[in-house]
Amino acid sequence: MEKKIEPQNLDVIIFARDALSLNGQGVLADWPRLAQELFGSDVSSGPVVWQLQGRSVPQSGGADQIWLDLKAVVNLPLQCQRCLTPVLAVVQAERSFRFVSDEATAMALDDESEEDILVISRDFDALALIEDELILSLPLVPLHEVCPEAMTTSVADPEFEAAAQRPNPFGVLAGLKTDKSP
Repeated sequence: MEKKIEPQNLDVIIFARDALSLNGQGVLADWPRLAQELFGSDVSSGPVVWQLQGRSVPQSGGADQIWLDLKAVVNLPLQCQRCLTPVLAVVQAERSFRFVSDEATAMALDDESEEDILVISRDFDALALIEDELILSLPLVPLHEVCPEAMTTSVADPEFEAAAQRPNPFGVLAGLKTDKSP
């Protein structure tokens, strides 16, 4: 009988040692922090599709390195920053994480390494990591390639124009000034 692997309670050591893989998909409602980024209620998003792969990398003279490779993708309706209407953005995350034994080692390696370092856990929530990575992969400024509606832009403000037509209050002072030549 094969043991069912739960991504919310992943034993990272066994997962990597046995080079296991896990994939799945879920509706956006199962990812509440990511769902907060959704724009509009009439546009539906696609499912969150994800894949995890564990691997162990042998090291000479030391313990094997524990790695977790993550891939995830979702079609997410965001607000176009040009026309302020919904734009369907493909949000993809693809990262690899190296696991170390404790927080002190992770902190020391994080400063000197370009690798993403996490602390080993026998009860690791991989779905929270997937959600974090998708949130970090959101576009900074979502835009349509070509906006569906022409945007009318205007720099003229009627109140500003009306204020420009008023007489200058300092102009009256200039008229009061008299020329007193000695």
